[in-house]
Amino acid sequence: MIVGVLGGGQLGRMLGLAGLPLGLKFRFLDPEPDSPCAQVGEQLVGSYTDPATLDRFAAGLDAATFEFENVPADTVRRIARSVPVFPSAQALETAQDRLSEKNLFQSLGIPTPSYYPLSHRDDLAAGLDRIGCPAVLKTRRFGYDGKGQWLIQRAEDANLILSQLPAEPDSLILEGFVRFDREVSLIAVRGRSGEARFYPLVENHHQGGILRLSLAPAPNVSVELQRAAQAYAARLLETLDYVGVLTLELFLRGDALLANEIAPRVHNSGHWTIEGAETSQFENHLRAVLGFPLGSTDCRGVSAMWNILGAPPNYEAILAVPRQHLHLYGKEPRSGRKIGHVTVCASDWEAVHQQLEPIRALAPQT
Repeated sequence: MIVGVLGGGQLGRMLGLAGLPLGLKFRFLDPEPDSPCAQVGEQLVGSYTDPATLDRFAAGLDAATFEFENVPADTVRRIARSVPVFPSAQALETAQDRLSEKNLFQSLGIPTPSYYPLSHRDDLAAGLDRIGCPAVLKTRRFGYDGKGQWLIQRAEDANLILSQLPAEPDSLILEGFVRFDREVSLIAVRGRSGEARFYPLVENHHQGGILRLSLAPAPNVSVELQRAAQAYAARLLETLDYVGVLTLELFLRGDALLANEIAPRVHNSGHWTIEGAETSQFENHLRAVLGFPLGSTDCRGVSAMWNILGAPPNYEAILAVPRQHLHLYGKEPRSGRKIGHVTVCASDWEAVHQQLEPIRALAPQT
């Protein structure tokens, strides 16, 4: 069977690595040559909007998916004329727009931070009156790793921030700043049959909007909190008739969960599942897309995932650390760029943190 993947980054590469033991073959489409995925399958270099390229990409595929959410929804629709594509264009479109996401959360009774859409620049003052300060001004589309976000501490700072915005006025949303206790995420997977499974909540640590560290399962999470997160994710999966892996990012404040956003794909906060779960998020995504039975989402002890950012570390020294799992993406180093990750797995948190300490020193994040 041949699976097509729109996008050629590290997520596509890890999808390919998960599928090769299952006898799957892969075709990737990415505008950039020599993408990380090129090592694990055929790569077509071309535009996501060129009809001839898309038809060439789709020819002979058994199913298709995407590894990042900035693929045009019309691209997915075109490919879906000739091959099953999961998740759907509707799910992709919803996740591409922060306002659509928030409206969907609200319609399903999923709590969110307060928010206010801006139809023109003059709406910011009204939004700040409604939301209060501090608040976060965001682009509705194309924001990731902290990009497209501006913190407004005081109302008098608003005009200065507006003068620096590259976005069009009608593509902005104002959100209340959440003084959260923890950032967590829930990775869910739903198959073609409607069967859904859930991984445990993961605790995530960000700096500058970029994920630095994930702890799985999130320490000190009650059964009730896990059930609440799963109930929210289940509503999303059902409403969107979703197939594949979906990630729900949440703020935890006290005993309450607030939905931040969804990612309609495999996710950085789920990389630990490669070694730390019975079935990785990547394999389960492929199982779902192809209509195979879903695998177990049970954990194998506890895990910590440390992103390698910027400069390459001393790989030989990392490999000398017991019980670590090093993953390199084949990407050129650049400040703030994710070029790999290390996962540490053990039976208890004390052992994980002991193993993680030398890795943090050997792989400083720049």
